[in-house]
Amino acid sequence: MLGMVSRRALYATCALGIAALVQPSAVNAEGQGPSGLKYYKSDTKEFWEHPPPDWFLGDETQEQKGLAPKDGPPTGISGAELQNNLKNIKLPPGFSISVYAEGVLAARQMAWGDKGTLFVGSFGLGNVYAITDQSGKKTVKTILKGLNMPTGLAYHDGALYVIAVDKLIRYDNPEDNLDKMPEGKVVYDDMPSYAAHGWKYIAVDKEGWFFIPFGPPFNIGIPPTSVSQIRRVNPKNGLAEIWALGVRNSVGGDVDPRSGRYWFTENARDWISDDLPSDKLNMISKIGEHFGYPYCHQGDLPDDKFAMGHKCSEFTPPVLNLGAHVAPLGMKFYTGDQFPAEYKNNIFIAEHGSWNRHNYQGARVMRVIADPDGKNAKQEEFASGWLKGPQDFYGRPDDIIVAKDGSILVSDDWAGAIYQISYKKQ
Repeated sequence: MLGMVSRRALYATCALGIAALVQPSAVNAEGQGPSGLKYYKSDTKEFWEHPPPDWFLGDETQEQKGLAPKDGPPTGISGAELQNNLKNIKLPPGFSISVYAEGVLAARQMAWGDKGTLFVGSFGLGNVYAITDQSGKKTVKTILKGLNMPTGLAYHDGALYVIAVDKLIRYDNPEDNLDKMPEGKVVYDDMPSYAAHGWKYIAVDKEGWFFIPFGPPFNIGIPPTSVSQIRRVNPKNGLAEIWALGVRNSVGGDVDPRSGRYWFTENARDWISDDLPSDKLNMISKIGEHFGYPYCHQGDLPDDKFAMGHKCSEFTPPVLNLGAHVAPLGMKFYTGDQFPAEYKNNIFIAEHGSWNRHNYQGARVMRVIADPDGKNAKQEEFASGWLKGPQDFYGRPDDIIVAKDGSILVSDDWAGAIYQISYKKQ
């Protein structure tokens, strides 16, 4: 079994530099200021494409010095350990959780094929998986290898679409060719090649267009004009529109079945404090909205350096602030019929959990209830218990998908597993 790539190494090799918090004149050749804090100048294309190994430390503060992404088990977690870990998971009455599939290393976004195949992207390994169910036995097959961070995928009109940082690739008739996938066809490639915050997610709207986020190549700074945005892409002909600006790092979104509007999660900047700023849930109500980055965070917090005279009132506020450093990733509206009626059209969000915080939070699935216009939004814990002490995990949820029977599946790139959460009336 292939080992999972070190998360810290992935950030080092794929992500890009960060704007300074100390003066360049005070920095030595190793990027250290007089207090030992990291500084990197990140406003050149050369730097974005060849970041230093510890790019994510470039904005560190004395109070948060020493925090860094934590590596998960290199080969995932064994079946017996997964079963034991799930004893820690807390759910509302009537709900239960089980292991749907194991050995899905670095599992990220999921998509259903027409014939019941579950396709799964990955973070770092370059793999795309297909999970099939034969009389209750799940088989995990690696169907694509060597792609550049294929975290996002979608199944649409009989084809599998995989987005690998700077290419959207279509694979026709994949379910009949799992043993030997057809040659992929690039259908859209107007994307930057750097991978920091370049790993992506796909949401399909009612017209068959894809909403795709484009993150900036650093923690905080004035972004290149091709990123910090949400695009709507037509996979049939490669046409694209810019639908939203001022977005930092979004790796999750879904189209509201009630209104057709696109909602998305957003990871806020690091290195302010343990408790600021809050990550967000946003909704695009009209094309061209600006969501604040890098000028304003959480709807009401001007950036100390990059506000540059802008007021938070100039930008679209979040539907809901989710909490500091909870790392919300994949999300889905609940469209199934298995759960109680009050869950219909609620949003389930997979929170990956902290690294830029002394006491981690997140690593759970949240339930959000909101009106179609984004009003009256509130959240509550739905599935929790993957935190292990102040700075460790049993698992890290990162995507949600609704199954045909109305249960939901949750992918976990830390454990290399897919979970199934079901409901049975008591």
